[in-house]
Amino acid sequence: MAGGADTTVKIETATALNQGVGYGIVIGLGALFALGMIFVTFILKRYNRELQTSEMFNTAGRTVKSGLVGSAVVSSWTWAATLLQSSGVCYRYGVSGPLWYASGATVQILLFATLAIELKRRAPNAHTYLEVIRARFGTLPHIVFMIFGLMTNILVSLMLIVGGSATINALTGMHTIAAIYLLPVGVVAYTLVGGLKATILTDWIHTFILLIIIIVFALSAYASSEVLGSPSAVYDLLVKAAAAHPVDGNHEGSYLTMRSREGAIFFVINIVGNFGTVFLDNGYYNKAIAASPVHALPGYILGGLCWFAIPWLTATTMGLSGLALESSPRFPTYPNRMPEADVSAGLVLPYAAVALLGKGGAAATLLIVFMAVTSATSSQLIAVSSIIVYDLYRTYIKPEASGKRLIYMSHVIVCAYALFIASFSVGLWYAGISMGYLYVMMGVIISSAVLPAALVLTWSGLNKWAAALSPVLGLCVALVAWLVTAKKECGEMSVACTGSNMPMLAGNVAALLSPVVFVPVLTLVFGKAKYDWKSMMAISRGDDHDVAGEAGVDLEEVPGGREESEREMEEEQKKLRRASKISKTMTAVLTLALLILWPMPLYGTGYIFSKPFFTGWVVVGIIWIFLSFIGVGLFPIYEGRETLIRTCKYIWWDITGKGVKAIHADQAKHAGEVVVTEGKTPGDQTPEEKSVKGEKVREGIDSS
Repeated sequence: MAGGADTTVKIETATALNQGVGYGIVIGLGALFALGMIFVTFILKRYNRELQTSEMFNTAGRTVKSGLVGSAVVSSWTWAATLLQSSGVCYRYGVSGPLWYASGATVQILLFATLAIELKRRAPNAHTYLEVIRARFGTLPHIVFMIFGLMTNILVSLMLIVGGSATINALTGMHTIAAIYLLPVGVVAYTLVGGLKATILTDWIHTFILLIIIIVFALSAYASSEVLGSPSAVYDLLVKAAAAHPVDGNHEGSYLTMRSREGAIFFVINIVGNFGTVFLDNGYYNKAIAASPVHALPGYILGGLCWFAIPWLTATTMGLSGLALESSPRFPTYPNRMPEADVSAGLVLPYAAVALLGKGGAAATLLIVFMAVTSATSSQLIAVSSIIVYDLYRTYIKPEASGKRLIYMSHVIVCAYALFIASFSVGLWYAGISMGYLYVMMGVIISSAVLPAALVLTWSGLNKWAAALSPVLGLCVALVAWLVTAKKECGEMSVACTGSNMPMLAGNVAALLSPVVFVPVLTLVFGKAKYDWKSMMAISRGDDHDVAGEAGVDLEEVPGGREESEREMEEEQKKLRRASKISKTMTAVLTLALLILWPMPLYGTGYIFSKPFFTGWVVVGIIWIFLSFIGVGLFPIYEGRETLIRTCKYIWWDITGKGVKAIHADQAKHAGEVVVTEGKTPGDQTPEEKSVKGEKVREGIDSS
């Protein structure tokens, strides 16, 4: 179906808000976040001694704590698809869809915790995972993985913009192309100003607001709504819906069973595709690099467990509400069921929100989709910027680039990439390619690089040719499996056919599993490597002395600016070795629980939920979302309470005229610095004074 024709139907049936609201959210809220980040960056510079060096822009000083890491992971993994696609699979397959979606996309974050620890341990100065590949294998594998990494970022970015703009259009009538080009504007503005640190801070704000709105949706549907109001009412309507239009492939056609043939196929596609978008997305490595060494593991485990509740409860609420309410005149498509094109475009959630809460539901949906799109897009902008700047520009074009030059290039890439993605999204809109299609197709394109990428950091025996060739050969196999299956199934190569479950299943599985064959074969052919991991340790940080000199500060006084001593490195390595052992055990147990112990007995027995069981299912989801709110909404505030209190105190001192001298004296006291006597500059200090000062500054940064 052509993009333009599809959009017309959506505007006529579902425009709950006027265009002014759409433009107000996209432009106004985007500008508000941009101005907010400009102010926060000023505060951090004045009161926390932060300086926007190339290292700070791309790594946030490598000092971020577990609460903010967790919220950043949740925000980065909460795409438009997380909310929209999960609700769509629930609408299609019933209660199984949300659990298949959530468990099939949580295990990757949990397993990635191990890679995050290995990256911190083996390459402490890396800016991207691609630098690690080059340090180990050289140019050819580096270029291969750079292509796969950028393809991953492009696919994710397209899903964000395409899904977000379709929802905004459906709710407000704002033209899709206008939404596509305007959505990234505010994101680009605050990313340029604050870099990765701004991304992480806005991630927390977005996550906080998002979780509150999800809680409101859940309590409305299952407690206070006039049209639903209880799990019992929803249950009864789902039984009626199954009687009216039973689900093909579900046990007894019920929406209240985990045994769903098509749902299980989606589960496999979901797992495969999401391995690629986590293990190959530099955005997740950015979060690992930004984390303080001791906070990487708890941050990723916290983020993964808290994220699980978001698609599970959102879809269990809004997907089931859509099924329950589409027979009501309140539903936008009444008296008809939702067209498949609208389901694929991700419109189940907005339609259900309008039916459940009217214009308030539409506004809340618009807000959470805006939050999901912008926060994840910011992560993608930094991910692509760091790849182009460090893996292309500094590696092959200008190795001697100064910190100031690296910052300039980062800014250029952020702007250029945003324009590229917006223009590409317009092309997909005209071609009729939806977010749902991109979501199930991404694994076919990128997942053949997952296993080799993981082995780079975990197996010393991987050789150069196995690393370089297995992703390419796997992609070829995946494309053949996908397109041949589509031709055999439908006899044609249309968007509808190639996007159906069986062709996508064939392509996704072939992509992920083909390296299981290619890596051993290429290892036998070219020999097993005996890598000693030393070259990864030699990756250097950017040289930001010019930026610090221009600002008139000592680089060692800037958070993240000081090189660590050998003693500090050894202490960190001990902590990371311990974290590595813990992560392998913990992630294995959690993965087993989420993929096998929980869903498979329910699938195998074909159990159809009773009303009490369904009520308990919903209650567990609501409790989990409240725990998620505590974990990634409130815990980061508690964790950073000392810094927040101190910063507020400094602001008050500024307002009341105490002045900069008092602030600097207090900063020195809290950082444990050796206070430099009047007239004695940092350059005049002895090496012993600098060493003592550096260690105490580090202690102060870690404590805050």
